[in-house]
Amino acid sequence: MIKIMRVDERLIHGQIAMVWSKEMSIDGIVVANDATAANETQQMALKMAVPSGIKVIIKSVDGAIALLNDERAKNMKLFVLVRTVGDAEKLAEKVSDIDYVNLGNVGKASTDSKTTLTQFVMLTDPEISSLKKLVEIYPETALQNLPSDKKEKATDFIKKLNL
Repeated sequence: MIKIMRVDERLIHGQIAMVWSKEMSIDGIVVANDATAANETQQMALKMAVPSGIKVIIKSVDGAIALLNDERAKNMKLFVLVRTVGDAEKLAEKVSDIDYVNLGNVGKASTDSKTTLTQFVMLTDPEISSLKKLVEIYPETALQNLPSDKKEKATDFIKKLNL
């Protein structure tokens, strides 16, 4: 079962490892990112950031889709991390039963022109298009940096900013 899919360009970091993982009571983290799946050094660094007892699986986006659609994954409480809204859209199109889709930290690394939704979420035009498709699949998609922060529905930003 996928407890949460989060878009966070940093992937695994302190907030994910210590705060979100405890809040969501997860068994494992699945990182779905093509570049990271091909980089052993980055994989080792990400795995070192996670507390013992939580499994970490790093796959390409397509590999993660196959893994998450495997019947054995249904018995685990999983936290799925993607780096981009486009990857989240692709995953959401092919994987059902995601409890919560979350945009947490997107856009700080990009130098392209962006629309600021919150101090933690800044999206390019292609990402806004992906977000619109994402909320069609999962209407409760929300922007939330920490579990203690208020969930702000992505649909509200789309309407308010006339995106």
